[in-house]
Amino acid sequence: MGQGCRGGVDSGTGARDDPVSDRFARRPVMSSCDSDFLDRLPKVELHVHIEGTLEPETIFALAARNGVALPWPDVATLRAAYEFRDLQSFLDLYYAGASVLLTADDFRDMAAAYLARAAADGVVRAEIFFDPQTHTARGVAMATVIEGLTRALDAARAGGMSCDLILCFLRHLSEEEAIATLRAALPFRDAFIGVGLDSSEVGHPPETFARVFAEARRHGLHLVAHAGEEGPPAYVWSALDVLAVERIDHGVRAIEDPALVARLARDRVPLTVCPFSNVRLRVCDTLADHPLKTMLEAGLAVTINSDDPAYFGGYVGANWRETCRALDLTREEAIAIARNGIEAAFVDEATRAELRARLDAAIAAG
Repeated sequence: MGQGCRGGVDSGTGARDDPVSDRFARRPVMSSCDSDFLDRLPKVELHVHIEGTLEPETIFALAARNGVALPWPDVATLRAAYEFRDLQSFLDLYYAGASVLLTADDFRDMAAAYLARAAADGVVRAEIFFDPQTHTARGVAMATVIEGLTRALDAARAGGMSCDLILCFLRHLSEEEAIATLRAALPFRDAFIGVGLDSSEVGHPPETFARVFAEARRHGLHLVAHAGEEGPPAYVWSALDVLAVERIDHGVRAIEDPALVARLARDRVPLTVCPFSNVRLRVCDTLADHPLKTMLEAGLAVTINSDDPAYFGGYVGANWRETCRALDLTREEAIAIARNGIEAAFVDEATRAELRARLDAAIAAG
């Protein structure tokens, strides 16, 4: 790909809690925004794929529970495979890992583990993607997927976290299959708040899914789509103008198109940016190459998220700490990102006011 990120921002490194790559090696530079302050900030996570939170140990435990044969002999071998050339090489492993999910208890346990980690990272609102086609193609019923996930979310809500599900369509499959998936999920309409578009981006432009997004809109669902990760800025335009999405997931390549940047800034379109993911999938060489700071300075409503944290080197807290460190973000910039997440969340105004108050209290506490 060449040096830096496709947006043209240049060099440095970041880190994970337990590094797996030189691209995440710590550098001896302290950010003006300290880790203790970041850890105390209440966070909103708007871009996390629940299947991407399956840790290798969990994959092996569920495989044993369900009698599923895996292509890796042990946890260490599987973890060693977490070096990706691009998005597709990751997806191949991602779908293989998801094959262990068969029962409602499996989905509950996976989601409960993520929600516990998120709470420990200070997440107060989570909007969680799930990919039903990954499971229904293996004969797992839609009801099984949604029941298990809902049980975990209900328990987290009882513990004080605000959380909801967003159903994603796999863009490497046909729109007809997406429509069938939406209709199969509608009997469980109260269990999810929106739809999204994910999987292999290049060669699968958003406009291919115009009809299913229009149908979802008629059912009152929120609309989001992955665009401008590996795909060009044109995909972001299409997601906005054809699909009429309310948020762009990723969107880092938008920085290449000044007119698009102006549009996103003017309309305050939220961008659910995933820094660790962008490095691990070679969208950027290092965290310090990441365009997030440039995007923020251009007036874009960027947020920080973990994407598929079990595969990409860290959950949302680590993404916050190491991105702020690598880009030398100020306290004010970190607060702006946290506020962007609150304003971008699909919540009622009473909940939004509560989230704002929690952030203000954390800021006041220093």
